[in-house]
Amino acid sequence: MELQKMNGHNREDGFDELDALAEQEEFLPHKTGIKKENPFTDFEGKTSFGMSIFNLSNAIMGSGILGLAFAMSNTGIILFLILLLSIAILSAYSIHLLLKSAGVVGIRAYEQLGNRAFGAPGKMLAAIIITIHNIGAMSSYLFIVKSELPLVIQSFLGKYENTGEWFLNGNYLIMIVSVLIILPLAMMKQLGYLGYTSGFSLSCMVFFLISVIYKKFNIPCPLVDVNHNMTHTAHYHTATNGTDDFCKAKLFTTNSQTAYTIPILAFAFVCHPEVLPIYTELRDATKKRMQAVANISILAMFVMYLLTALFGYLTFYDAVESELLHTYSRVDPLDVLVLCVRLAVLVAVTLTVPVVLFPIRRALLQILFPAKPFNWLVHITIACCLIFVVNLLVIFVPSIRDIFGLIGATSAPSLIFILPGTFYVRIVPEDKEPFLSRPKIQAACFAALGFIFMIMSLSFIIIDWVTGESRSGGGH
Repeated sequence: MELQKMNGHNREDGFDELDALAEQEEFLPHKTGIKKENPFTDFEGKTSFGMSIFNLSNAIMGSGILGLAFAMSNTGIILFLILLLSIAILSAYSIHLLLKSAGVVGIRAYEQLGNRAFGAPGKMLAAIIITIHNIGAMSSYLFIVKSELPLVIQSFLGKYENTGEWFLNGNYLIMIVSVLIILPLAMMKQLGYLGYTSGFSLSCMVFFLISVIYKKFNIPCPLVDVNHNMTHTAHYHTATNGTDDFCKAKLFTTNSQTAYTIPILAFAFVCHPEVLPIYTELRDATKKRMQAVANISILAMFVMYLLTALFGYLTFYDAVESELLHTYSRVDPLDVLVLCVRLAVLVAVTLTVPVVLFPIRRALLQILFPAKPFNWLVHITIACCLIFVVNLLVIFVPSIRDIFGLIGATSAPSLIFILPGTFYVRIVPEDKEPFLSRPKIQAACFAALGFIFMIMSLSFIIIDWVTGESRSGGGH
């Protein structure tokens, strides 16, 4: 009953009593022995603590994990660690602001927080940002399917190159995958059930990580390229990093692509539209319990991101490509372990698409049918339309790197920094926390940091477009 319950609370009538209850629960001390009320009085969550962690972790995990080793090659190990840790901590703080704002007014939809803070324009803005960001994320996942699935089939057939058959055409393959796998999962009624697929996809990514670590000790450096183009790659990266120590790890380095790493990392940690619906379905939901779900999920992804980037970088050093799996193909295109890793990544990103689709559908429902009860026809139609649009985007746009860069530079800082900070300042009553109180000043500075981050990121992207330089490194 996820969408029915999620949208049934949106009617403005009845908010006063809910506000009073939520404010009392949030700010007044609780008496010993009195059980705290569920912040969502009209819905009782049924998803377990562990399954909620799986759902949120899977929402965080994205295609950006394939580009993090390349990002580390452009920053060095120490600078990359600092940036990754900073983004992880800021993401956790951002979720804290969201949960506290939601607890004050008893709202469990990102768009409705925008409505409470700024009225209809705020609701519309939040819905648009969520939709743009998640469509970009879904597109990146299907791009991986489009590029990697033909390679998997080639490996099974023992082919070293694509010979042009229809079953090696990525456009046909993404349509088949969308109809047979993604659409049935997207038609499910509750997000909690997708926790089983979330757990499986996370297991696939753990296998990917283990394989990256294993390959570090089995691939020599310098890389012996089966296509004999290693020398060119080595000279290119040596020139850009200004050193002849090709097989030596750099602790700290900067080049023209270093600053572009920041939006990549931020994009990799965006999960905020999924936080509130997961909070809704969490069993025995409290702000502290959901914050623990978020902290554990972010910590798990931080460790996975760091280890993947570190061992991927230490395997290929400056020869690492923007997509890590492509670098392994240059060693042996028919390697069995790499084939298994490709399959694991394909399964993981394919099963993540329905989880990302849920908040997009909810955002559209908030705009188009704010007070309409659950309807199977609307539920299925929106899913079909979204998958159709994303397929068209992946099929007809030859290179979506610049579009992803623009989305990551606008939606990521908006969802992580700007909206949560401004929501907190506007929603939390001044009689409880004055405007010049430390928490609100921190939230305002947090939002301002997002604006600075957005301006910087857009500036680098515009410079990239003007100069024509290649700045690829993955995305969420």
